[in-house]
Amino acid sequence: MTKRLLSAYSSEIAALAGAELKQAILASEGRIIVGETVVTAAPLLAGVSNAEVMRAFAADMVILNEYDVNTRFVSGLENCSNPIAYLKELTSMPQVGCASAMEAMGTVPGPEELRLMSDLITLPPGRQVSRETLQAAEKQGADFICLTGNPGTGVSNSSLKAAVKLAKQYFSGLVFVGKMHAAGLAEKVVDEQAVLDFVDAGADVILLPAAGTVPGVGEAELTALVRKIKAKGALTMAVVGTSQESADAQTIREIALANKRCGFDIHHLGDGSFGRMPDPENLLTLSLAIRGKRHTYFRMSQSLRR
Repeated sequence: MTKRLLSAYSSEIAALAGAELKQAILASEGRIIVGETVVTAAPLLAGVSNAEVMRAFAADMVILNEYDVNTRFVSGLENCSNPIAYLKELTSMPQVGCASAMEAMGTVPGPEELRLMSDLITLPPGRQVSRETLQAAEKQGADFICLTGNPGTGVSNSSLKAAVKLAKQYFSGLVFVGKMHAAGLAEKVVDEQAVLDFVDAGADVILLPAAGTVPGVGEAELTALVRKIKAKGALTMAVVGTSQESADAQTIREIALANKRCGFDIHHLGDGSFGRMPDPENLLTLSLAIRGKRHTYFRMSQSLRR
């Protein structure tokens, strides 16, 4: 039986992949934390990667936003041929190259109801979802892929569904999918039918905005949707992609407890603070709120040699 990720040692985490990683998250009963960082920005601390900082402040997993599988660039690790594998070695955390746009799949221009709300950002091929980028992420050691839309990329729910189907063909790790915000497109961020379609397409983890982050998205709506998603066999992740990852500690605690009440399996803090990662203190605040000192200090102080 798979050990829960919450209390796993480094050697045990390294052995987790695919369905076993999913079960280890589920068994942790809503107490797993994901931190996100923009790999093209200078790290918060010179000489230390943001992934290492997030690991030290109790994160269990990390998303590498703006990671290009072709250039493999991570600021601070410029001479590293495979930064995903190296960061996994440094942190003993499941890593991901974050696929953040699907323009190549015909997302924009779309129908009138999907009009753009801001200028469109065009991304290089290495950051778009395709058979080649998914296979490259697999080869470079990504444990999960996050299909979402950065601000201004014009990513629609329909394109995300198509991306899930493609990912399930060419990537053996976990597939995370959903919107943290509108991504520059005038469509509903939390669309129940679209979200359930993601699950039917094979998604392992569904992203939903944490209560109190996206206007009009409240606990009642999220609680009902989380139950439907989990009934269909997928996990859920409450995402904070609205720069509130740099808010005060009380705001983080309120969001964290709301996430717990909604029934989320995973708690995420985005990259919208100094150093393009969450405030380290906010990762700690989140951890203490959802799992207390015992499990927080276990994650923070554990030797990577265990």
